Amino acid sequence: MTNTATTDRFDTSRFESDRNRLASLAYRMLGSASDAEDAVQDAFLQWQAADRQRIRVPEAWLTKVVTNLCLDRLRSAHARRERAVGTWVPEPLLDGDPMLGPADTFEQRESVSLAVLTLMERLSPVERAVYVLREAFSYGHAEIAELLDIAESASQQHLHRARRRVTTARRGGEADPAAARRVVEEFLAAAASGRTERLVELLTDDVTAVSDGAGLAKRLLHFTTPRKVAAVVRAGFKPTPAKRRLVGGVPTVHYALANRAPALVFVIGDRVLGVATFDLAGGRIATVRGIAAPHRIARLAEAWPHRDPDTPLTVRWPPSTPAERPPAPPS
Repeated sequence: MTNTATTDRFDTSRFESDRNRLASLAYRMLGSASDAEDAVQDAFLQWQAADRQRIRVPEAWLTKVVTNLCLDRLRSAHARRERAVGTWVPEPLLDGDPMLGPADTFEQRESVSLAVLTLMERLSPVERAVYVLREAFSYGHAEIAELLDIAESASQQHLHRARRRVTTARRGGEADPAAARRVVEEFLAAAASGRTERLVELLTDDVTAVSDGAGLAKRLLHFTTPRKVAAVVRAGFKPTPAKRRLVGGVPTVHYALANRAPALVFVIGDRVLGVATFDLAGGRIATVRGIAAPHRIARLAEAWPHRDPDTPLTVRWPPSTPAERPPAPPS
């Protein structure tokens, strides 16, 4: 007689061994860590309820369940309202997060970039599923067809359309890590010191900036043209007593990688206030995303205290008025 408790422990371990892969699949499909976690948990409940002795290939079964749960989410009326154009931005994750998944190939790294996660909003749910399964997880079209219950030729057509749409709108390739860091550090230095002209020089002619307004705005804030973006960035960095009161202290700024792209993380103590992420093209900044809504940075904020970050790039906002400046030391 089979020991039920032993079997359940084995089956739970079997699922847990696949959890990170399933979570990275769901995250690429949904662009949201919290939604991905929900999808994986729902898959676990289905796994527990299933007749597991009849599941011949657990990996394929679990992949199909998670993919279909994500498709249901993308097709739902609630999700369409949440992801309406102008209101949705992907949730950034710090590099090293297992939810980011495989990174061996350019296609795998690109598929989890915030730029591509944003572009994939233009795809139909099935196109998105085919693109993720093929580009990030290297499934063949026969396997994808079986997972999605479509013809193999349909899988090929969906991938062709998805690649065309993503490639057409994509900007640049992979930036040299050291060069990317230098550009972002120069951007921070120019913004903090108020050198607007230098900021303009660091931006592409068709730069775009997006902000979620820390979750206070109903729609994302969009800015274009180098001068407008530079002005908005400079205003954001300009120190005021009101800002200090609002955030509860003086933030430090750390360089990090989010979704394998350069980012700045704004922190007070161990509390993350927000993240700025950057897409580069031709050695200049093409996209800036300011993400600070608590529900969009929850997983990143939870992970931050467990990291060993670099020395802060800036340690304080400079005083904005003579009254705020400390007294000069006695002569």
